[in-house]
Amino acid sequence: MAWNQPGGGNGGDKDPWGNRGGQAGPPDLDEALRKLQAMLGGLFGGRKSPGKPTAGGSGPGAPSFGLIVVIAALGWFAAGVYIVEPAEVGVVLRFGKYSHSTASGPHWAPYFIDRVRKVNVEEVRSAEIGFRSASGSNAGVPHESLMLTKDENIIDIQFAVQYQVKDAPDFLFQVRDPEITLRQATESAVREIVGRSNMDFVITEGREQVASQVKLLTQDILDRYKAGLQISAINMQSAQPPREVQEAFSDAVRAREDEQRKKNEARAYAADILPKARGEASAMKERAVAYKQRVETVARGESSRFIKVLTEYQKAPEVTRQRLYLDAMESVLSRSSKVVVDTQGGNNLMLLPLDKLISQRAEAGAANAGSGRDTTAEILRGLRQPGDRRSGRDR
Repeated sequence: MAWNQPGGGNGGDKDPWGNRGGQAGPPDLDEALRKLQAMLGGLFGGRKSPGKPTAGGSGPGAPSFGLIVVIAALGWFAAGVYIVEPAEVGVVLRFGKYSHSTASGPHWAPYFIDRVRKVNVEEVRSAEIGFRSASGSNAGVPHESLMLTKDENIIDIQFAVQYQVKDAPDFLFQVRDPEITLRQATESAVREIVGRSNMDFVITEGREQVASQVKLLTQDILDRYKAGLQISAINMQSAQPPREVQEAFSDAVRAREDEQRKKNEARAYAADILPKARGEASAMKERAVAYKQRVETVARGESSRFIKVLTEYQKAPEVTRQRLYLDAMESVLSRSSKVVVDTQGGNNLMLLPLDKLISQRAEAGAANAGSGRDTTAEILRGLRQPGDRRSGRDR
């Protein structure tokens, strides 16, 4: 039988919402909320109201303790949510003891049970040894910067250390103050390295080597302490004598620089002059070899000619002797511009200055050019007499 037919079912005229007879429509919203509150109160031990009881719940004045508990639970859960940034590492402490580490991203830890400390492991931090730049004046710290070298000199040295956190739990819990530990470890390493080196080496060419050794030694000390730090770089800011002797040391440095400059100039001069000297020596050797070869060749030629003349002389001594005499006289007189004429039967010699005669002929050449006569020849013919003997030859 249908639910809305008379006498149908056990409930009479009840509709699906529990209404009878003349009641129509769904129940009141307030009534539904009271029923829900009563049900929650029964679940969490709620106290019923002394008023008129309702079906299956407490009265309208009953406290909403269960709802408060639910809201508190949601708040407690939300309070445990935390986010770790990409450059950070989350260190979780459970009841004050290290539990585990978390990477970047959202995480949840029970509130009041776990506590999270975040450490930036990508930040490059810095520490200063021997000076402080916080005030902008780079004020020195003498008890850190003054050190004794191997040759018993005092040096004022300053370092800047750059480092990162490589192990967050060790950084937080192994040492009380990691930065102070780093500063003291670096100072100790610098004193050890400087104590094994001479002053001039530290100040001049050994700066990079000293910084490298200090970095290795400091990192070894930090690893033994489990400080959780990784040194990125150590830079030597300055290395100089103490202020009291700085002027005298500067004079010594300038003298050393002058010495080095003079040596460099001498090396440059040697590099310039030595190749020239070697070239000139090589050229002289080559000229000497050429001269030797030429002299030897000429000597061989002369000796060969002499041997040939000797052979001819042995064959005809008189002819060869006369020929040699004539050749010698020709060679001697060919370099003279004067002619000597020996007159037969007399003791006087006639000297003919041909150079002057030639110059006179050149002056009179224009007048005598048409006639075709040779003035010099005419003069010579006029001077010669029959039977005269020439003692030389015209050039």
